[in-house]
Amino acid sequence: MTLPAAVVRLERHQIALYLAALLGGGIFGWLLPSAAPVLESAINPVLGALLFATFLGIPFGRLHRAVRDGRFMAAVLVLNFVLVPAVVFVLSRFVAGEEALLVGVVMVLLTPCIDYVIVFSGLAGGASERLLAAAPILMLLQMLLLPVYLLAFTGPGIVAAVEPGPFAEALVFLILLPLGLAALTQAAARRFAFAAGLMRLMQALMVPLMMLTLAVVIGSQISGVGDQLALLATVVPLYAAFLAVMVPVGLLTARVAGLDVPGTRAVIFSGATRNSLVVLPLALALPAPLALVSVVVVTQTLVELIGMVVFVRLIPRIVHTPVDA
Repeated sequence: MTLPAAVVRLERHQIALYLAALLGGGIFGWLLPSAAPVLESAINPVLGALLFATFLGIPFGRLHRAVRDGRFMAAVLVLNFVLVPAVVFVLSRFVAGEEALLVGVVMVLLTPCIDYVIVFSGLAGGASERLLAAAPILMLLQMLLLPVYLLAFTGPGIVAAVEPGPFAEALVFLILLPLGLAALTQAAARRFAFAAGLMRLMQALMVPLMMLTLAVVIGSQISGVGDQLALLATVVPLYAAFLAVMVPVGLLTARVAGLDVPGTRAVIFSGATRNSLVVLPLALALPAPLALVSVVVVTQTLVELIGMVVFVRLIPRIVHTPVDA
């Protein structure tokens, strides 16, 4: 089997593979709690590699295309940074009494996805290339606005309890550094074969790296939150409700913007999918009283992956051309 064929097969079955990784990591960590420190020490290297591979998929050179596609860009920005925060505020009130749950829900639901949303949107006939062009702007805005949203949604008390040192370290070494290296690698790939080869290799490793990250994070955290699983389960209905609500909200936003069918499908996916793995290093850097936040973030990934199985089949039936009907 050639490498491209292997990559295609992995991407085709990625949802099942991710769920298997979550299950396998959880079982391993539950049965062998003594392995938690080893797994925890592996989180940052694995996550850094995954985020580097993820950021390599951001087309930094296409910013001008995103800006020119005014109606689509306006719809995506209004949806993700105006309407989504309103929805998240309402949903987050249900866990406002539990600090770790509140912080986790707010962090993950306020950051729009920039990576596998492109794959899922494409599977549903959405305008994936337009989402790809919009990715750099979405990434920049969510990093700028997340601290503001956290302060507004959780209050100054929780924000003040966050130690800036580990948080800043995670931001620099696990987000900004991989992001900068990805931009440099993209630029080098236009002139140097080794950089182009590195990009192809990291693309091929995306699904395995995602699987490894999910397994390592769950395996390292599951034994420590075993007595809080009932509490953790309370966020699952909120994540499911978010997915359900974002279908009509995304549909209405796209229709107000006058988008075509592929654009409308892409907007719905953009509003529904979240950037859990980009906020994960920030969640892992939070102080001990908020240790549950990282698992709250990963739980959203689990719910979202199941939701994407439904969305890939549901959205084309909701948003279709007369010929499709």
